[in-house]
Amino acid sequence: MRFAVSLLMFICVASLIGTVLEQNDAPNTYVDKFGPFWFALFDKFSIWHVYNSWWFLLIMTFLVVSTTICLVRNTPRMIRDARSFREYVRVSSLRAFHHRVELASAIAPQEVAKRAQEWLSGNGYRWKAREDADGILLAAKRGGANRLGYIFTHAAIVIICVGGLLDSELLLRAEIWLGGKHPITQNMMIADVPASGRLPMGNPSFRADMLVPDGGTSSAAIVNIDSGVLVQPLPFSIKLKKFYIDYYSTGMPSSFKSDVQITDFKTGKSFDKVIEVNEPLRYKGISVFQSSFDDGGSKLDLVGYPLRGENDKTFEVNGTVGQVAKLPASAGISNVTVNLTGLRVINVENLGSGKAPQPKDLEQKVAAVTGSAVSAKNKDMRNVGPSVQYRVVDRNGQAHEFTNYMLPMHLDGSEVFLAGVRQSDSGPYRYLRIPADANHSVAEFMSLRAALNDPALRAQAAGQFALHNANAVAQQPLLQKAAEGALDSFATGGFNEIVARVPPAEREKVLGFAVPMIQLSLAELRNINRVRQGMAPISRTGSGAQAAQRWTQQALLALANLPDYPAPVFLSLKNFQHVQASVFQVARSPGKSIVYLGGIFLLIGVFSMFYIRERRIWVWICPRGQGSSMLAAMTSQRRTMDFNREFSRFKDAFTRLFT
Repeated sequence: MRFAVSLLMFICVASLIGTVLEQNDAPNTYVDKFGPFWFALFDKFSIWHVYNSWWFLLIMTFLVVSTTICLVRNTPRMIRDARSFREYVRVSSLRAFHHRVELASAIAPQEVAKRAQEWLSGNGYRWKAREDADGILLAAKRGGANRLGYIFTHAAIVIICVGGLLDSELLLRAEIWLGGKHPITQNMMIADVPASGRLPMGNPSFRADMLVPDGGTSSAAIVNIDSGVLVQPLPFSIKLKKFYIDYYSTGMPSSFKSDVQITDFKTGKSFDKVIEVNEPLRYKGISVFQSSFDDGGSKLDLVGYPLRGENDKTFEVNGTVGQVAKLPASAGISNVTVNLTGLRVINVENLGSGKAPQPKDLEQKVAAVTGSAVSAKNKDMRNVGPSVQYRVVDRNGQAHEFTNYMLPMHLDGSEVFLAGVRQSDSGPYRYLRIPADANHSVAEFMSLRAALNDPALRAQAAGQFALHNANAVAQQPLLQKAAEGALDSFATGGFNEIVARVPPAEREKVLGFAVPMIQLSLAELRNINRVRQGMAPISRTGSGAQAAQRWTQQALLALANLPDYPAPVFLSLKNFQHVQASVFQVARSPGKSIVYLGGIFLLIGVFSMFYIRERRIWVWICPRGQGSSMLAAMTSQRRTMDFNREFSRFKDAFTRLFT
């Protein structure tokens, strides 16, 4: 029993860890939270999925075995003791009891025994009489069900643990160890999964996930195990007729549900059902829960803008969320892979003044709009429209996540596009601000970027800068050379390239001179590029001059950050066909009913132990002259104040009856 209690304490501690620590997250989430060393140490004990770890299941198994042995050994003895009246107790033993009473009575022994029996029966005691030559012994008891409390409580522990083991991965791992099943680790269609990667339809216990797009049908769920998956076939199919979702004013989902059609393979009959959160479908012993929602393969039309070299030719990319986007050969980009990972049609962000400061480089968070709003009362919350998410993987396997908004936003008085980037799924996005042109697009900025990488256009822009800003004609060549050198360095690596060429003590002075010169040179380059493309140059005076200056400032900061932007291409969302998908959790839990039964046993056991008290009374009656003498004793397992008061009532009652 001590061993069982120790195991129970271990289970309590493990359950506390599993409750406090978020379970079954991506490994990089725990690496970011604890660091590589502690992650490697904790990973050996599988605390990321405590309830299915080998040591937790082993402790549960030992607890079941230990408690079962305890029950088998002690239950017969407890039942015999509860049924026994202990009528062979000795008179000398009764005198050793603390709670006893001795009386002398003028009433005959038989009459005394009769009155004692009536009192015992009237107060709920069962009794048994033993008569011999020396006298009459009445052995009575009450509350014998108290012993059942111990039996039911310990049986409840066994039953609940067995139910937990049935709903754990124990049976699934038994299939892998003994049934020749092998988790699938590579990407393949469900129809192509071999028999070794499929679980039997009659699998007694499983918990799996299923994604069904709008209008789609599925009859197989995915069970995640270790670093792979197994396919769990179902005895019915689920067709998603329509997925419904409502949002709060903050952009967070308020409710979502699925209108599905269930078709039984055995009978061929179909019926409709609405599955909502906390309102699952239960059919043929399988529960289907509304878990979440996802993209079901939305069709995306994207426009690609090169970010390297002098090339400014755009290209179209058509793809499906969840698949690899094929870049056209004309793009000249062959060393990366683009995976389209998501589409969000609603993005409610905080666009309040002062909420999104402009950084100096991409290593800072470029905007404070990093997530959905959390307060519906905030008037700065705006729906900024759709955004697309994709992952770019280079030839070395390095991957970065990107999110680009389809529409421009008004931040700090300017209309800009936000281009977010992060290195892992668990990290926050850092945003690059790209100024929008008169057509509310990024086209002019991307054209300016390509022009900045053209040496001839840089030289021409530096000449125009010197022409308009030199105090004398003799100074123009020197000023042009300085501007051309600054533009060359800026085009190569932004401001970091400029400051890297000067001593640290002089960097602030150099930047104070170079930044205004580069900004004015960019304004000249913008006009040269506009004329080259058949557009009118920006006027240096008038109402539009201030807006043009602000646009150039935004372009300057964006171009300064582009060398740190880890992608050779920028993808802008042009159009989309949104396809929703419902994510279901499918489970067969035979242990649930067993756990409920164990819970009932536990209630009965705890009630019996704490609210039923066993009391025993022995009354020894022997002749004494014309009357009789009586010795009575009372005992209980727990001698509380209530027991003392009960003995006082018993003593007073017998004193009145026999004296």
